[in-house]
Amino acid sequence: MEASSPYTFAIVGIIIGFIIGLGCYRLFSKGERNNASLRQTLLEREHQIAELKKGMGGHLTGVFQRLDSIRSEADQLEHQIREDAEEWHLGSSTPPELKERQPIHQPTASQASDSPLTTPRDYADGKNGTLSENFGLKDSATNTNAPQPPRY
Repeated sequence: MEASSPYTFAIVGIIIGFIIGLGCYRLFSKGERNNASLRQTLLEREHQIAELKKGMGGHLTGVFQRLDSIRSEADQLEHQIREDAEEWHLGSSTPPELKERQPIHQPTASQASDSPLTTPRDYADGKNGTLSENFGLKDSATNTNAPQPPRY
């Protein structure tokens, strides 16, 4: 076969045509453009997700730091309460189960007998205070003198 034979030109033409056709298909095909745009969208979303994860990590770190500071403040307050209870000798009245966490002081039965409870003055005196049982009630003598509103 010679170098300038028509078969050689035909084979080279077919190969070049196939390569040009494949390139045009890749460049101008609607499906390929769609795939390329989907890849670009996917890369953008992955970038957004990475930014959100980084932001959420920073947010969670801040929340954990705030929780740690709240816990340390609560521990300091609890320590201060214990010191105040020891200073006022209030720690001896708490049961052993609650020694670790001392609640606000509540008097026990022995302390209640030492200082008797008094009832509020408005109610106990019986002199028509604001908490007495007959506060706001009128005598029957004053009810008869008051004019009655007309009834329709």
